[in-house]
Amino acid sequence: MTPNITDSAPAEDATNESLPNGFHQIEEHNHEQIRKYGFGTRAIHAGQQPDPHTGAVIPPISLSTTFQQSSIGMHKGFEYSRSGNPTRQSFEEAVAALEKGKYGLAFSSGSAVTATLVSSLGFGGHIVSVNDVYGGTYRYFTKVAVNQGIETTFVDLIDPNNIKSAFRTNTKIVWVETPTNPTLRLVDIRAIARLTHLHGAILVVDNTFMSPYFQNPLELGADIVVHSVTKYINGHSDVVMGVAVTNDPEINEKLRFHQNSMGAVPSAFDSWLANRGLKTLHVRMRQHQENAMAVARFLEKSYKVESVIYPGLESHPQHNLAKKQAKGFGGMVSFRIKGGFDSANKFLQSLKLFTLAESLGGVESLAEHPARMTHASISEEVRIALGVTDNLVRLSVGIEDIEDLLLDIQQALDVAVPSLPNLI
Repeated sequence: MTPNITDSAPAEDATNESLPNGFHQIEEHNHEQIRKYGFGTRAIHAGQQPDPHTGAVIPPISLSTTFQQSSIGMHKGFEYSRSGNPTRQSFEEAVAALEKGKYGLAFSSGSAVTATLVSSLGFGGHIVSVNDVYGGTYRYFTKVAVNQGIETTFVDLIDPNNIKSAFRTNTKIVWVETPTNPTLRLVDIRAIARLTHLHGAILVVDNTFMSPYFQNPLELGADIVVHSVTKYINGHSDVVMGVAVTNDPEINEKLRFHQNSMGAVPSAFDSWLANRGLKTLHVRMRQHQENAMAVARFLEKSYKVESVIYPGLESHPQHNLAKKQAKGFGGMVSFRIKGGFDSANKFLQSLKLFTLAESLGGVESLAEHPARMTHASISEEVRIALGVTDNLVRLSVGIEDIEDLLLDIQQALDVAVPSLPNLI
């Protein structure tokens, strides 16, 4: 029995009309077989069967909002597009396969995933969240969830044992990001999962920064993995979406009921775009990491930089944990520039290839100022305590030629901190 998720009836169901003899067996075999392949093969083939009517290798986008029934309650698996859509289902199957999960549920945004998960708790309850959490998640927990009688305790989880004192009798969910946004702190997923389950709660891990290519929290004990699909999974800055993945059939049933009831689902076209982006995730993530490592090492040598935060650097205090629980270090780099806000502002305005913009995970390089942009909804006192200082800059390192990116960073540093020598 899955703990601490309010029981609710599943969405109205109807009997599936039988497909031609053998079709179910063939599709089930392919689905299971694909999960045994390597990441790139799964990314390209999971949830992607050629169209049975035309033979089209890439299944067409199903834009229909409703589906024919041969008689009352008899259909081919789809009734109404909010409840289920063939294009969305293909994406859900694909991303679940990459996260080593059985069930995937797509939503209209990452924030919609958060809202749906919290709604599934029912009124009341308590959440324990890592303190260095995405600003939008912090805003939802502190400004919206409280209206459902749900309280949240934010805890520094660098030491997993810190969570013990935060548990209450009504704690239902532990919410973790690792690496955290934007200070790239790590949380030991396996240790937190053990403590969470001892308390009878469920563990949700936001895996957006790492993507399924570098980290699979379900294998480390997480109950639910969530992503802002907008970021690395789609990878082209042209879709806003979210996804949740789980191996637990009861969690899946309840979340699918809430997904259908709340209706925060993505369009068929967005699902198709995200699935197209997913097919190159393994190729993109390798280049993101290679470029990010080069940028981090470049910044670490500069006298114009106060400190560099990247889990792939030996100087990162949790470098060994990064190597232990993930297969890589990702494409996000944060650093503190010398000179405070004025220097950070000049640096960001002087960049030519890095675009000053929120979001991350696209093929193009982006740069932003967390204190005044993505984390502006957090109070100054909390931001400073978390290390989100006025001189902190966050880079989403894209897949451009690394020589060009390093030259861009250097010329922007020269403008922002002209009085200090450059040894690079």
